Amino acid sequence: MTRAALVEQIKIKKSFLCVGLDTDMTKIPTHLLDDEDPIFSFNKAIIEATEDLCVAYKPNIAFYECYGAKGWQSLQKTWEILPKNCLSIADAKRGDIGNTSTRYAKAFFDQEISGLGFDAITIAPYMGHDSVIPFLDIPDKWSIVLALTSNPGSKDFQNFTNASGVELFEYVLDKVKEWGSPENTMFVVGATRGEGFLKVRQHVPDHFLLVPGVGAQGGSLQEVCQYGMNKECGLLVNSTRGVIYASDGEDFAERAREEALKLQKEMQIELERAEIILAQ
Repeated sequence: MTRAALVEQIKIKKSFLCVGLDTDMTKIPTHLLDDEDPIFSFNKAIIEATEDLCVAYKPNIAFYECYGAKGWQSLQKTWEILPKNCLSIADAKRGDIGNTSTRYAKAFFDQEISGLGFDAITIAPYMGHDSVIPFLDIPDKWSIVLALTSNPGSKDFQNFTNASGVELFEYVLDKVKEWGSPENTMFVVGATRGEGFLKVRQHVPDHFLLVPGVGAQGGSLQEVCQYGMNKECGLLVNSTRGVIYASDGEDFAERAREEALKLQKEMQIELERAEIILAQ
């Protein structure tokens, strides 16, 4: 999916919602556990209930690879049914030396080799350019690079300040944007970092940001939009637990849709306020 196609979908659906598919066998409804592939059954129902309300899906790869071969089969089947008008993100957080990153890129981007053809992958950049470039070298794919996350340990490194007063995450933004462009590179910025978006936008005003942490993790959608939205929206706001685990009963898909619809309506208001779409 190109940047232009992504922006078009945001305007059509009046949404910049990304639904995370962190599918946990201990949390899915018990009536699915007797299915041949409970993870896929759960994902399929969630996707069918929300595909008109979101512009991206983000399977967290750890929730699949922990089950070995069966988990990878569930992941492949899930990828195959992801709507083509939604950005598909492999939340793999890969980051290794060049020849290893080349194989990771093939694993998630090269359908002929691996059976998977995701549009995007999350990357940890801390081994430098040779850990990122192999992903950027794949045409028509996105690299989503960790920048400013909201986990408790993020301050251990990301806010380290050098003698010039530049924080490490700022240096990462400046360096990575030299390797790619707003057409193939995004950055992960946690929703609970609030005004940190102001600093991020000083460095990468035009790039899309993938924003986890809205909803169950306490991030404010309004604050994210106030500080992080740009003229083309420039945001993919992820919600996982608040949507997919809205219910653990047989109505789980219907409840997921209800929660996704609430977020979509809030996002529509923000898009109208920013004059990215016309007010209804």
